[in-house]
Amino acid sequence: MSKAQSQQPQAIGLDIGTSRVVAARRSEGNDRFEAQLNAFVTIAHSKLTEGSLKRENVPHAVTEGQIIIYGNESARMADLLGQEIRRPMTHGTLNPGEPESLAQMESIISSVLSGVERNARICFSVPAAPLGGDENLTFHEATIRGILKKVGFDEVRSINEGLAVIYGELEDTNYTGIGISCGGGLCNVAVAYLSVPVLSFSIAKGGDYIDASAASVTGELINRVRMTKEESFHFNGHYTDKIRQALTVYYEEMIEELIHSLKEAFAATRHVPKVGRAIPLVLSGGGVLPQGFRERFEKPLKEAHLPIPISEVRLAPEPLYSTAKGALVSALSE
Repeated sequence: MSKAQSQQPQAIGLDIGTSRVVAARRSEGNDRFEAQLNAFVTIAHSKLTEGSLKRENVPHAVTEGQIIIYGNESARMADLLGQEIRRPMTHGTLNPGEPESLAQMESIISSVLSGVERNARICFSVPAAPLGGDENLTFHEATIRGILKKVGFDEVRSINEGLAVIYGELEDTNYTGIGISCGGGLCNVAVAYLSVPVLSFSIAKGGDYIDASAASVTGELINRVRMTKEESFHFNGHYTDKIRQALTVYYEEMIEELIHSLKEAFAATRHVPKVGRAIPLVLSGGGVLPQGFRERFEKPLKEAHLPIPISEVRLAPEPLYSTAKGALVSALSE
């Protein structure tokens, strides 16, 4: 590395997701990722517990006689105590019903950015507006920008989440294609031609909708349904338990609405790009992790007959990291 290169500010891609916060950085040609669950749980304070958490390097804070455990360990602790995790974000944006949302977002963001130089260039993800809706995302974007500046980062900008997926996964097609991120709060979709965004939108049926719906018909805790989904659920299984049966039903509903919305978005777009060739579609996000998801998505997509032919449906190699990776590509390009 030249002296000039070594003096370049570090570039960071940051996925601000409802379910997870992921930071991406590049070191010696390799991308590295740091992820934390975007959640927390509170427990009664004791010096013994506080000491144990410190020894295990579990992210936590002590306040007003309580210990707030945030990030990955919060889900396991909540399950142990029979509680639901608390979420700083909902439906892709800050949770207005959670009084601790700003403080915990700051803690979780600081955790994944530990060791990052404060002169780093940061590009963070923001969701698209709902299809057919006029939701104002200005407050959410400005608040995340404010948190990053508060913890010491001055060079900060944002990128649409679906577009970040395209930047992260479609370099081989010159950033032309459809990027879909099936996250916790939303499914975000973007279409780009030669890296230029053509359209973007979101639908509110993400992983949280699946978890909450499955929990409501099985009587289980939402957190336990989410853990079952992430640890052992897959498509094409012959299930006898209610949780996996319910997950199948609500996954099918999400896929159906996602494809219907994509068709509707193209129909409402005056200038559908005349690409002249079929384009790829890439699937990413935690929602696409169950085995068989790509195949289950591909069949109704073919039947939808979109105005732009699809050359292939890809599953991102590391679906949880696609948005952060694309945000990093954007940050490095500056």
